[in-house]
Amino acid sequence: MSKKIKVVQYGLGPIGCQSVQYLVERGCFELVGGIDADPQKVGLDVGELAGLPESLGLHVTDDSTNLLRKVDAEIVVLTTTSSLEQIRPQILEIISCGKNVVSTCEELMYPWLTSPSLAKEIDLAAREQGVSVLSTGVNPGFLMDFLPLVMTGVCRDVEKVTVERIQDAQFRRLPFQKKIGAGLTERQFAERLRAGNLRHIGLTESMHLLASGLGWKLDRTEDIVEPVIASQKVSTANLTIEPNKALGVNQIGRGYIADKEVITLVFRATIGEPKARDRVLIQGTPSIDMAIEEGVNGDTATCAIIVNAIPVVIHAPAGLRTMVDINPISFFK
Repeated sequence: MSKKIKVVQYGLGPIGCQSVQYLVERGCFELVGGIDADPQKVGLDVGELAGLPESLGLHVTDDSTNLLRKVDAEIVVLTTTSSLEQIRPQILEIISCGKNVVSTCEELMYPWLTSPSLAKEIDLAAREQGVSVLSTGVNPGFLMDFLPLVMTGVCRDVEKVTVERIQDAQFRRLPFQKKIGAGLTERQFAERLRAGNLRHIGLTESMHLLASGLGWKLDRTEDIVEPVIASQKVSTANLTIEPNKALGVNQIGRGYIADKEVITLVFRATIGEPKARDRVLIQGTPSIDMAIEEGVNGDTATCAIIVNAIPVVIHAPAGLRTMVDINPISFFK
């Protein structure tokens, strides 16, 4: 690419800061702004906040409206929240300023069935402004939906798709470890589960994304979450987990056509998980069993795919897009 793509980073938590690192190391991007609502980050140099060896001369602002209106950027990398309801005003503001969006919001990955009114609102706003909106990531967005869908391309027929994402969470950042309930008692785990803030977000969206690509209409889905309990003391750099407390989460999504289970998604993330892997099993002609031993690092892959998606999103048709209706995303330099 001869012309650098101008990018605004919106959200400077761990994923946002890592995305800044990836954007800066590529010669094809120019970072022109950084936005975050945290008062402790406002005014800091974006490069220093992201852990870069040199400052970028860009300072974090919480005035998103002013920055988005005045800065000449083609796209905004939006890494603020998993909730579609919470991210909605941010997306609509970015769209109103005539800028494309690539986001890590899990509930935005395939919201046409889970949040149809919000999906329609965002889609219409983007079409009116002539910009594109895409949410992607390692999961949802790739490993448990798009990758198995692409693998069915060599199948004469498909009866069932099973995906396993088994992670050793001791190598993930502390917020992720807390997100899966590591260190909680069974009672605390149940309380947080009832509150809706302890689970892998996006499993249902992955099932619908996968089904849509296969031309299947699911009659119902299930999303079952259970704790994985420690039988002995486990220690990491950040946590010490006593026996009878949660090592993490085991979550199973099931998609049905009539009474037949056609999609099974197994997400298991625990501290010290012994057999980490990403695995896709397709029952069909031919049947396929593919495994990535040790699995794919979630933080690295998430930041990589959103950066690699930038030119694809910019050139995509206007509207709310999904991974099944855009051009393929790949590394480029």
